[in-house]
Amino acid sequence: MFNRYKTMTVALSGALFFAALPLSANAASANTVFGDTYQPVAPVPADQVQVVYYRTNSSADAAGSAHVYVDKEFHAGLLPNGFSAFCLRPGIHSISAYLNDSPLYQGKQSELYNAELQGGTTYFMRVSANNIPQAVERAEAERELAGSRVQKHALSRASQVEACNYLPVAAAPVYKDYNLSGDVLFAFGKSDFRDITRTGHVAIQKLAVELQRDHAEVRQIQVVGHTDPIGKGSVNYLLGLKRAQTVSQLLVDAGMPSNRLTASSAGSSDPVVEHCSGNRAAQVACNAPNRRVQVRVDVTPVAQ
Repeated sequence: MFNRYKTMTVALSGALFFAALPLSANAASANTVFGDTYQPVAPVPADQVQVVYYRTNSSADAAGSAHVYVDKEFHAGLLPNGFSAFCLRPGIHSISAYLNDSPLYQGKQSELYNAELQGGTTYFMRVSANNIPQAVERAEAERELAGSRVQKHALSRASQVEACNYLPVAAAPVYKDYNLSGDVLFAFGKSDFRDITRTGHVAIQKLAVELQRDHAEVRQIQVVGHTDPIGKGSVNYLLGLKRAQTVSQLLVDAGMPSNRLTASSAGSSDPVVEHCSGNRAAQVACNAPNRRVQVRVDVTPVAQ
């Protein structure tokens, strides 16, 4: 991701970087050095790039601050378990962090690292002992960022850094599951309308009433057929699908909106119980919980 390139030595002004001087975590008040703990950052629009630069509490790190430079200008001084989240315009930028580079501020004089950053993307970078920025996948970075706090003791002098225009984050879907016993609904190995038992008809009618009562604005209903592992996988898949389609049609007949219902099959891929043994009768009895039709209702609150 990063390519090394030479930079010319530039004169430094001590006054300009007064806020970037190394700061010991033991010598500074936590309230003035750190801010809020890390929370997952929201996405940014296509005309911005977001960078989360962070430092772990590794014993291999040198003491003092790790100075973060953006396009040859000081941005932040990271202490262990500190991070800085900032935004830039898309394009080629040089970003790096140098451990204890005062009073010479080698981050402005030495080799830097450049990368072409894509709009609408969030990049996670970790401080390293050799000053080379380490690009980290979000999942790993956020595990390491757990408990980290925003670094705030130093003022950014990076002119390319700008406030992030965060996009709204859609709420994660919320589902409620209803499980209907396949043995209650259908005769063993059957899937058609004429194969549904009297008890099965009553169970589906009862479910339709419950759904209409509890979820007036249903977004989507997924009906999934599950089978036991007895027999061929392809046959089990079709059996699960046909059962799901039959239950879906009966729910529509009971008043559920057809355009919000989908039917699919998991076959025997998602068992509730496993390792059934014995003769066929014993296996059929043991696998009864696996023979089911799951009705998953999307109950995510509708945004106002």
